[in-house]
Amino acid sequence: MACVLIIDDDTRMCRVLEKLICRMGHTAISTNTIHDGLAEIHGNQIDVVFLDVNLPDGNGIDVISEIRESNSAPEVIIITGFGDGQGAEMALRYGAWDYIQKTVSPEEITLPLKRILQYREGLKKNRANPVALKMNEIVGKSTSIKNCYDLVAQAASNTANVLITGDTGTGKELFSKAIHENSARRDNRFVVVDCAALPETLVESVLFGHVKGAFTGADAIQEGLVKQADYGTLFLDEIGELSLSIQKAFLRALQEKCFRPVGSKNEIHSDFRLISATNRNLDEMAKAGSFREDLLFRLKTLHIPLPSLGSRTEDIIDIALFHTKKFCSQSRVGIKGFSPEFEVCLLHYDWPGNVRELINSIQSALSASLNDPVLLPIHLPLHIRIKSTQAKLNPPNGDSANHGLDIISQPQPTSFRETMKIAEKNYLKQVLSTTNGNITKCCDISNLSRSRLYGLMKEHQITSR
Repeated sequence: MACVLIIDDDTRMCRVLEKLICRMGHTAISTNTIHDGLAEIHGNQIDVVFLDVNLPDGNGIDVISEIRESNSAPEVIIITGFGDGQGAEMALRYGAWDYIQKTVSPEEITLPLKRILQYREGLKKNRANPVALKMNEIVGKSTSIKNCYDLVAQAASNTANVLITGDTGTGKELFSKAIHENSARRDNRFVVVDCAALPETLVESVLFGHVKGAFTGADAIQEGLVKQADYGTLFLDEIGELSLSIQKAFLRALQEKCFRPVGSKNEIHSDFRLISATNRNLDEMAKAGSFREDLLFRLKTLHIPLPSLGSRTEDIIDIALFHTKKFCSQSRVGIKGFSPEFEVCLLHYDWPGNVRELINSIQSALSASLNDPVLLPIHLPLHIRIKSTQAKLNPPNGDSANHGLDIISQPQPTSFRETMKIAEKNYLKQVLSTTNGNITKCCDISNLSRSRLYGLMKEHQITSR
């Protein structure tokens, strides 16, 4: 029996959904606001959420990610009285299972619910027999990165082409290596091709090889990188940089697993598995005519979109600690600790260079710390300290960072209880600001349980956003 939550301010609709759900043999809970809905999600084991868009305290689409990242990770079905194509796209991108209108038939409401419950039952069986992945230097426990781990496991179990996308520094090559090292091809070569660094006049020769005398300077037979990846994995980094002519030649090699070296009359076979990566929008490039659409279709049999570091702030400290231990070990010095202020500084910076920038910053801080056993903000590069300080002064919720002084400008309380309530509210605001509204981090810092934290937030009318 599943537990289904309805978040909708239309009480009539809540009653209709409750009856449908109960007839299917499941439990239904109804709330009328986002705040109350989130409290139910964090206090109960919820399997599915029916979520309205226009609610008294906000837009339902804005909290899809938070719902999906909760402990029970319920699936979300958006149910709205006003169909909107753009809203549907946003909802699905944020992780919704479906987007339906309230005017549809009961069968169109219950069908996606049945499919979700079948899907979740399959997930439970898979989790009962987990696959132990070798992830090397990939660190993180956030929901977004765990989703990427699941995709790595899928990719490693077959030989389908994989396209990894993400901003510069998100770890595209690390993930491609993880796929290779967890696959049946792990004992064969992992061949890296940096497409952005290939000279335009020699791209075809580098990829496919050449025979002696094929062009001026071709003094000997040269094996191409595609052939070197035979029975292994070929990783094309920054594949969006390949010219249209090379894309055409590579498309045939990818389809037929055969190609002709430059200057040769004979074709060569190579059984390679392709993983490609880019930080560019290949769909937009295909629309503009600068990337072949037929090649793109074949590249992204399986697509792994890597999240930016700024979207998974709960992983920042873990990544920093991992690489601090690694660098200290390499330098044969004692492992250095982090001061609380150092951690806050890391959490307040937005990391436009993603994981790569964080790793370089940790290495820089270790170099600047000399014999200091604990890393302090002063050890970090100046631009990070400046940005972090500015972020603390202008937190996302628009409140002043110095919540501790709020009491000065307020009317003086008349009792000890009232004073404590004000202090409690200010403390919660400060913790939420420091963690950018990350509930898990708030619980870690405050030593409060999720239910207690949500209870206090409800009491003081504070939201996590």
